[in-house]
Amino acid sequence: MPTMRLVIARCSVDYAGRLTAHLPSAPRLILVKADGSVSIHADDRAYKPLNWMSPPCTLKEGTGDDSGTWTVINKAGEKLIITMEEVLHDSSHELGVDPGLIKDGVEAHLQELLADRIDTLGEGYTLIRREYPTAIGPVDILCRDGDGATVAIEIKRRGEIDGVEQLTRYLELLNRDPHLAPVRGIFAAQEIKPQARVLATDRGIGCTVLDYDALRGIEDDKLRLF
Repeated sequence: MPTMRLVIARCSVDYAGRLTAHLPSAPRLILVKADGSVSIHADDRAYKPLNWMSPPCTLKEGTGDDSGTWTVINKAGEKLIITMEEVLHDSSHELGVDPGLIKDGVEAHLQELLADRIDTLGEGYTLIRREYPTAIGPVDILCRDGDGATVAIEIKRRGEIDGVEQLTRYLELLNRDPHLAPVRGIFAAQEIKPQARVLATDRGIGCTVLDYDALRGIEDDKLRLF
């Protein structure tokens, strides 16, 4: 059974790829997940890692004089080099098969209705797939707009900042796929909080207010786009 490994260590991190980045020495949490992904976390950024490498990638732990060096390499040849100074904790755990997120009934129905009537977003919209799988979880809806560009849609009953953050992570990952990129995002909800709208706009993500009754055909069948 694949395991998840949790390491707390004082370390520095260097990334070498399309750009370079350096994290100076500090205590950090390193997660090595069963899917092969590696992510480095601080204690002040909620769930978003400071740096990460998505699967497929390989992790090589140094030996001898390099015993404190981890090198993570992805299929594009990009490297994440973690230099350990002091390991404070190192454990592995079998989490088993996760049952997945059980969505709110209305939220799940909104997804189903919008997928069935995807053209209400605009002329020429076509559905690619509901629950499009990624390494960090499924995207609610993946579709193409009238110009053939890929669009990722995150659906919530109540749209708040955490939903925008979730869609941002999906977009970062999807835009690494040359078969899909460029991918833009739409944050769709029955109600969108002002702070969430501001954050989405700042990140180039569109916002759509969904009318549940209209999607069900009870009222006017137009979506209110903002």
